[in-house]
Amino acid sequence: MFVLSDIAKHADTCPILIAGPTASGKSALAMEIAERFGGAIINADAFQIYSNWRVLTARPSKVDEDKAPHFLYGHIAPDAAYSVGHWLAEITPLLNASPRPIITGGTGLYFQALTKGLANIPPIPQEIRKAAQEEISKKGFEALLSGLDAATKSRIDCKNPMRVQRAWEVQKATGRSIAVWQASTPKPQLPVARCITLLCDVDKDWLNQRIQNRFHKMIEEGALDEAAANLPSWRADLPASRA
Repeated sequence: MFVLSDIAKHADTCPILIAGPTASGKSALAMEIAERFGGAIINADAFQIYSNWRVLTARPSKVDEDKAPHFLYGHIAPDAAYSVGHWLAEITPLLNASPRPIITGGTGLYFQALTKGLANIPPIPQEIRKAAQEEISKKGFEALLSGLDAATKSRIDCKNPMRVQRAWEVQKATGRSIAVWQASTPKPQLPVARCITLLCDVDKDWLNQRIQNRFHKMIEEGALDEAAANLPSWRADLPASRA
């Protein structure tokens, strides 16, 4: 079993990856590692990037941000276009920086792109995104899913609306399925073999209690006020609105 003291056995530049479900203690673990062994905490959560959400996405507190360097948190406007490709481009120069990168978050697609590579899929035209939204409004996500080939369905989470929509848009925009694009994926920026990997695999009952506690803490810290402040600019089609 891996214990934190084992980190000292690795080079002080060795990257650390911390993954796990919501409320499993990823951020707290990253902070403990940064304080004990040094390191810069880098966000790998697709919602914690947005500047308008702090409480509702459980972003690190300002107190924690003062204790250790934090990167890629709250730096994107809610109406800005941002994808896993943008994140990968932003994290790349941080991978070989000092102090060591401690990459933590709950977005599996970010970790997959980082450690397995990201296909060079061209940007999706706005009219294709609009067509996807219209299809969803009229027929639901099932209509998008039914238009995907078997190879693509086997590669994506078919229960995740964002992944289904992305695959549909790629196929419509490029004429090639996302499975074909992924088959020609370039080498990864950070292979797993170069990292210390930590998974917060916790007891389900313990996790459920943590989630309940987090909910009440968010309310106490102003989650409702944060939501109300964002209401005037809220748009259902923005990824930030799905936080």
